Amino acid sequence: MVHFCGLLTLQREPVPLKSISVSVNIYEFVAGVSATLNYENEEKVPLEAFFVFPMDEDSAVYSFEALVDGKKIVAELQDKMKARTNYEKAISQGHQAFLLEGDSSSRDVFSCNVGNLQPGSKAAVTLKYVQELPLEADGALRFVLPAVLNPRYQFSGSSKDSCLNVKTPIVPVEDLPYTLSMVATIDSQHGIEKVQSNCPLSPTEYLGEDKTSAQVSLAAGHKFDRDVELLIYYSEVHTPSVVLEMGMPNMKPGHLMGDPSAMVSFYPNIPEDQPSNTCGEFIFLMDRSGSMQSPMSSQDTSQLRIQAAKETLILLLKSLPIGCYFNIYGFGSSYEACFPESVKYTQQTMEEALGRVKLMQADLGGTEILAPLQNIYRGPSIPGHPLQLFVFTDGEVTDTFSVIKEVRINRQKHRCFSFGIGEGASTSLIKGIARASGGTSEFITGKDRMQSKALRTLKRSLQPVVEDVSLSWHLPPGLSAKMLSPEQTVIFRGQRLIIYAQLTGRMPAAETTEVCLKYTLQGKTFEDKVTFPLQPKPDVNLTIHRLAAKSLLQTKDMGLRETPASDKKDALNLSLESGVISSFTAFIAINKELNKPVQGPLAHRDIPRPILLGASAPLKIKCQSGFRKALHSDRPPSASQPRGELMCYKAKTFQMDDYSLCGLISHKDQHSPGFGENHLVQLIYHQNANGSWDLNEDLAKVLGMSLEEIMAAHPAELVDSSGWATILAVIWLHDNGKDLKCEWELLERKAVAWMRAHAGSTMPSVVKAAITFLKSSVDPAIFAF
Repeated sequence: MVHFCGLLTLQREPVPLKSISVSVNIYEFVAGVSATLNYENEEKVPLEAFFVFPMDEDSAVYSFEALVDGKKIVAELQDKMKARTNYEKAISQGHQAFLLEGDSSSRDVFSCNVGNLQPGSKAAVTLKYVQELPLEADGALRFVLPAVLNPRYQFSGSSKDSCLNVKTPIVPVEDLPYTLSMVATIDSQHGIEKVQSNCPLSPTEYLGEDKTSAQVSLAAGHKFDRDVELLIYYSEVHTPSVVLEMGMPNMKPGHLMGDPSAMVSFYPNIPEDQPSNTCGEFIFLMDRSGSMQSPMSSQDTSQLRIQAAKETLILLLKSLPIGCYFNIYGFGSSYEACFPESVKYTQQTMEEALGRVKLMQADLGGTEILAPLQNIYRGPSIPGHPLQLFVFTDGEVTDTFSVIKEVRINRQKHRCFSFGIGEGASTSLIKGIARASGGTSEFITGKDRMQSKALRTLKRSLQPVVEDVSLSWHLPPGLSAKMLSPEQTVIFRGQRLIIYAQLTGRMPAAETTEVCLKYTLQGKTFEDKVTFPLQPKPDVNLTIHRLAAKSLLQTKDMGLRETPASDKKDALNLSLESGVISSFTAFIAINKELNKPVQGPLAHRDIPRPILLGASAPLKIKCQSGFRKALHSDRPPSASQPRGELMCYKAKTFQMDDYSLCGLISHKDQHSPGFGENHLVQLIYHQNANGSWDLNEDLAKVLGMSLEEIMAAHPAELVDSSGWATILAVIWLHDNGKDLKCEWELLERKAVAWMRAHAGSTMPSVVKAAITFLKSSVDPAIFAF
């Protein structure tokens, strides 16, 4: 079911959280964040306050402390069960206590308990974390401060101890009783070219003439209607680098936190090649839950997620190579497949799939992704066609760890490429399933185009396989490197690699050394080298060590219930040694100086979260019990259900109240042009599977002229009507779709390849005639005669 609750009556229950202030320090490719929650009890009774908030899955939380009426209380990281017991015990004894823990079912949701907050008392609770910054395709480093925590769909039988089960009050953004402020300081030896954001910022203030340091802050009056995103552009961002950090001076050598740690950053210069993969089984798993009817961003005029998904599927289908296999799954509370099993990519199967895509709606209820995944994995593999799975979802699920576990179990038979749609998508789910299978993950927020990111990923999946990946260290005698990051087996063009290592042994006084990345592509060996001085630098926050520990934890920690017994002890010990929170640990701080007897139970206050009107407002659903199968069965999908049988399970009754998703669930898509209004989409839609176009009224409409004109200019002695139409279509793309070339580049390549085989020696003359007819300035070289 979807968990929901009513509005908070602020006059009756004052909210003790007054403000959130965030300080961000970005150095090169790493961010250190300090977030302070300021509480004040204005009531006449002691309170226990509970706050649920999101955080990026890659964040390594390493510090938690409280400042209560001027007294600083530093938390201790403990075994989670022990910390919970100690928290309850402290509260019952009249002490003041603070508890910070991650959710039991996901790595990107945290909860903060503030217990026994006395009348008139103030408390500032500060948590600190570090994280790597991902690199976008245009070279921007992306920092996100999550503010949006969407309601997460919970299926029957999932964990009951998730903090998401608490009925946290939800209020409109304008009624939130607390504020958010953020200041970010950025330092880079590369030089800072610019800083952009999806939120209003103060003007960028450069702290030096060389532009290696800058500061920005959120403009006053920022609302919690979106995640806060910063895009930071450096000069020479693709330069490989090594950061070497000293360990803790009081820790014995041989331990992770005692030895120096290295963070190696590579940006392999993999040569671009024409996609040579004409084989593969491509399965597109598309979220069709109710929340996909929301706009892509908080702006009411932005495109709906489901509409962007439909256009993206059209592009993907048109860009597939002849000879591959494909299928499309839609999932929500139920799931259904376009075909009973994957089919060969032909004109007929493509047209059938396009017809289904045009009718696709966000009408399948909640978000249960595990069942369709299991159904896909149960299917027999197609010899010579490795499975490539593309998952599109806004990620509002609570069974994150079980989904990641399922993907990991099947990692030998496929790669998973995942896309998180809109603010609030679960970073734990999106990154976790990609990491578990050797794929890549993307997030589509604000004004990002799903189509561009999906097509870039498809290009990666079609590239020749990079093999024999290895990392070698050329270290002086007596010094060795222990790899902490998982072994790298896949490298994609345009991808940055971050690798962590522990250096053990005797560190020379002053010496320069080298680390080398090697890999093989189509029989050729490539090397990337970086030279660096063996001079570890101190860092009081031990940033590199914490990130290395987080990287190692991500390979061992699969949640309280999903982690194998053999890894639980290692994950717990690593968490306690490094100070980085995990599924098995929690931070607890106790103020034993406050020892006032508790008169009766504490008043409980759940801190509200905002309704994101126009974006991801929570769905209130009254659901009658029981499910039915469209094919007359009352049982849910079973693990033994054969893949070839089309399954569709739907809840019997959904009743919407005034807080249905954006008020859009039952309305037509009014936020973006339809298929008939968008000429680029129309042109792509009418391309044939082999890459050609037919000469007809549909093409004429896109070209903006009559069919008679086009036919009159047709040099029939040189090429047939399909050849003429295809040349015109490709030229039109170059004239009218330059800004979106990354989206149609693959289907253009398919069209040009078809033309070369179809027109032969007459192709130069046909191209010249088409350019003259369209009065185009396109360079004929695009057809590479």
